Amino acid sequence: MHQDSPNDSWAIKFAQFIKRFGTLKLSILFVVVTLVFTLGGSYVIRVAMGYSVQPDDFIIAVVLTMMSAPWVLYFLSELVKQLETSRTNLKEVVSQLERLREEDVFLNRELQSNIRQLNHEMEQRRKAQEDREAVFKDLEKEIEEKSQSEQQARHLSTLLRSIIDASPDLIYYRNEEGRFAGCNRIAEMLTGKTEEELVGLTLHDVFEEELARQIVASDHEVLENNAGMTEELWLRFADDRRRYFEMKRVPFFDNEGKRLGLLAFGRDMTERKQAENAAAKASTDKTRFIATISHELRTPLNGIVGLSRMLRDTELSEEQFSWVSTIYASAITLGNIFNDIIDLDKLDRDKLELSLKTVSLRDFTQELSSIIRLLAADKSLELKTNIIEPLPDLVEVDGTRLRQILWNILFNAVKFTQKGHVKLSVSATPAKDDMTQVTYIIEDTGVGIPEVELDKIFAMYYQVDHPDHQSATGTGIGLAICKQMVDLMHGTIDVSSDVGKGTRFEITLPLHISKRPMQVSQLQVTDLNILLVEDIELNVMVAKALLEKLGQTVDVAMTGQEAIDKARNNQYDLILLDIQLPDMTGFDVANTLRDEDLVMGTPMVALTANVIKKREEYLQNGMDDVIAKPIKKSRVIEVFNSLFTEPAAPLDTEVASKPKTDRSKALSTILDMELLQMLIDTIGEDMVRASVKVFQEKMPEYMEILQLSLSADEKSEVCSQAHKIKGAAGSVGLARVQRIANQIQQGDHPAWWQNVHDWVEELQMAVAHDMKTLHEWLNQQMIED
Repeated sequence: MHQDSPNDSWAIKFAQFIKRFGTLKLSILFVVVTLVFTLGGSYVIRVAMGYSVQPDDFIIAVVLTMMSAPWVLYFLSELVKQLETSRTNLKEVVSQLERLREEDVFLNRELQSNIRQLNHEMEQRRKAQEDREAVFKDLEKEIEEKSQSEQQARHLSTLLRSIIDASPDLIYYRNEEGRFAGCNRIAEMLTGKTEEELVGLTLHDVFEEELARQIVASDHEVLENNAGMTEELWLRFADDRRRYFEMKRVPFFDNEGKRLGLLAFGRDMTERKQAENAAAKASTDKTRFIATISHELRTPLNGIVGLSRMLRDTELSEEQFSWVSTIYASAITLGNIFNDIIDLDKLDRDKLELSLKTVSLRDFTQELSSIIRLLAADKSLELKTNIIEPLPDLVEVDGTRLRQILWNILFNAVKFTQKGHVKLSVSATPAKDDMTQVTYIIEDTGVGIPEVELDKIFAMYYQVDHPDHQSATGTGIGLAICKQMVDLMHGTIDVSSDVGKGTRFEITLPLHISKRPMQVSQLQVTDLNILLVEDIELNVMVAKALLEKLGQTVDVAMTGQEAIDKARNNQYDLILLDIQLPDMTGFDVANTLRDEDLVMGTPMVALTANVIKKREEYLQNGMDDVIAKPIKKSRVIEVFNSLFTEPAAPLDTEVASKPKTDRSKALSTILDMELLQMLIDTIGEDMVRASVKVFQEKMPEYMEILQLSLSADEKSEVCSQAHKIKGAAGSVGLARVQRIANQIQQGDHPAWWQNVHDWVEELQMAVAHDMKTLHEWLNQQMIED
């Protein structure tokens, strides 16, 4: 608040006093005071000056005072008024100034605040500008980096595209709608369309209808399971070239896991396929070669074994008997070496199987020892046979394979022993759960095997590299085959040896104790009228002599036509039929005899030196049994007793009168026997089984599509699917399935809709039944020795 200064306080107070007291009163008082002061002053001055006081002096003073006092008073009053007015105005001005000052202070404060706010805003704007500049720099950097990334991405995309186009593999990708979204140059070459032309098309627009359906079905499976799938198929290029591709299809997704479509890679495997076909052909050629050699070698071998065996039963001097025994043992040795070669081929094709029979271990061991003893005697060696009791009377074992195992080891023992002995021991553990562990131990006093070589002797074609072994060599396959056969029997074979002292082999086999009686070793039937069909004189001589010695009557035919003529003119109890004849095959002869009803009730037994084919193959072709060459007396007795002395099962008279060939005829209505046999001979049993497996895996899907199409009344799709099933069934020899599918695919049949549901049901039942029959047929393809 404004305060009055000290110099102005009395004047202001005086003015305020005049204003409060009143001008008139103050004027009167002023006049009075002035008169008093004038009178008093005049008196004092007169007295002081020594003058006498006169009344005039007072009158003059009063007159002068009265004349001047009003003017002075007026002047003073006006002055006071002006002063008061000035004071009031000044006060108002001061108040206004004070207000203005206060407003100025307020405005100054507000200005200061605004200045501070402005400074703050300017600072913020400066910082914002700096941030913007930083953002702009970051943005420029990001744009630059993005530009570089885009440039790099374009470079990588171009590089990737170049790599994809340069790839020899077929690459294409399709969207969720099944339309092409891109491809590489190989795909363009395949379809004959550029990528721009291909984009948007479907498989049906590009490939043949059948192939398109196959690929669409596979793609559907990939997308349905969200998992990759690999299949092999033939593709035809736009220039009509056919190439074999291994196609890999996988679903592909974006970064968020959303499926975008399907990506397909195809690798040209034509060369591999051709190589596989060439290898299969080579394997088939090798098998055929071995089959041919089998026939050609076993023919003279049959004569050597048969004649030497018969000579041993005649009256001979000791020296002659020794010579004949050597011939006999050497022929058997040759036969066993040849068996090793045959089994080697079977092992290569995984066709070696076991045929369990009831065997007496005692008789088996003694029979084997009797032959080995002949070999040992030629080298002045002693064969010791030790049968350790108790042994089970009968066991279930593949006697042929067991004989081959023991023969190989015993033959090696004799071969590598110069003096001393060879010992064969057999023992068995007590029976437990109808099982026993049979152990054969073969010991010799030969040159022995170095310890470093023991782990290698079971390798294929391996021969011990040691000076003591140079005097006797072999094929290098015998022990390898022994090891694989022992493994096939779930047994073990161990070897230990000391160089210069000898070698010890121990073979342990888990065998079932047989509850079945052995095949009768004595012939139970005689006086049979037998037609022997054989084109080689030596084989005729041996077989005829053996049969006649067994009490049979033998008529001989050297050709197929001669056999047919004899069967037309004579009635025979049994026909022994060689398969390879000069004018026709034994199967041709059998078919002719059956067609002319010349063998009603007459068994036909195949004579064959082909050890490649299996027994079931001959049975399927109408044979009642098989006898392998060289002919063994034991096998002849077994077959004859089986055919003529075993009691027949109780059957209806009509059924019992049917020949055994009816089974083969019934089977031929289910399976295409000729095709299956051709496939096995051409591509091998493994490939046939693989094809059957693929068919079996695909059929549920094929049948499901067929049923769905039939439910939807899609006649064209039903016919198309039946056509696919027909082709697939035909490729694996399912003749009946193929016939039914062929009926279904004939959509122009006048009563198609009336019968198709029954046909489909019949097809479904036939697939289930005939697949089982096909598997049984494949599992029985083996010739019994």
